[in-house]
Amino acid sequence: MTKGDRPEHAAPPEIFYNEEEARKYTTNSRMMAIQAQLTERALELLALPDDGRMKILLDLGCGSGLSGEALTEQGHCWVGMDISESMLDVARDREVEGDLCLHDLGDGLPLRTGTFDGAISISAVQWLCNADRRGADPRRRMRRFFETLYSCLTRGGRAVLQIYPADSSQAEMLTSAAMRAGFSGGLVVDFPHSTRAKKYFLVLMVGGSTAMPAPRGLSGEASDEEDGTVAVAGRQQSGKRRKLGAAGAGGSSRHPEGKGKAWILKKKDQARHKGYVNIPGDTKYTGRKRKTRF
Repeated sequence: MTKGDRPEHAAPPEIFYNEEEARKYTTNSRMMAIQAQLTERALELLALPDDGRMKILLDLGCGSGLSGEALTEQGHCWVGMDISESMLDVARDREVEGDLCLHDLGDGLPLRTGTFDGAISISAVQWLCNADRRGADPRRRMRRFFETLYSCLTRGGRAVLQIYPADSSQAEMLTSAAMRAGFSGGLVVDFPHSTRAKKYFLVLMVGGSTAMPAPRGLSGEASDEEDGTVAVAGRQQSGKRRKLGAAGAGGSSRHPEGKGKAWILKKKDQARHKGYVNIPGDTKYTGRKRKTRF
């Protein structure tokens, strides 16, 4: 992505992501596949413990809900925030199961301390680096964002923020703001030797520090995106999930290994008894099989 065609240089996000732009995220198969690929990698880097407990996650810059659906498929509850009302309208039309909130991340996160087990963000946080309206101070906005993100995560929780920095100074600005807020961690750069496939993930940890996850593509191997096969790979992966779901005892195509409606309802009930907030309500759509939308 060159500097000239970066969306954040075209207009503020609430204007750029209008109704027409928002619909691309559910009609463009390549865009949908890339979003799914990035979300799967973010979840891998999030490294949630497999302790049988339903996790409460944040999806920052959730957009049309593509990344949130991946969280639902993994059996997690989630709350999504986005500055674009048009994007959130698309997410509601798609009947995603997370709670949705219209909010500017640069104003800080109005969330209870220690509520969330983790957070992800796909292609959103770099917008904080821009003064896209009068009086906006990027460094102040980043400070509010990272301080409140740190506060709302549980001790030992992680945030994985996939970003498209315009240059190395922008990446350093975001990393420094996160460290000053109390996080440990840093940047993981997948396929660092590729101009086209290089991906930046800001991996942040609350309380203590653990070894940083290894990036992909250090040996110079090509990614799916470089090979031009990402859209096909995304469809093939969806097909595999459907087959796994059909084979699972009592499961559905959305929830492999038997993680169907009964499993989700049980985990929600456990989370409520433990005092978690923002648990999505139970509806007729809970755990249902979603239609493929291309």
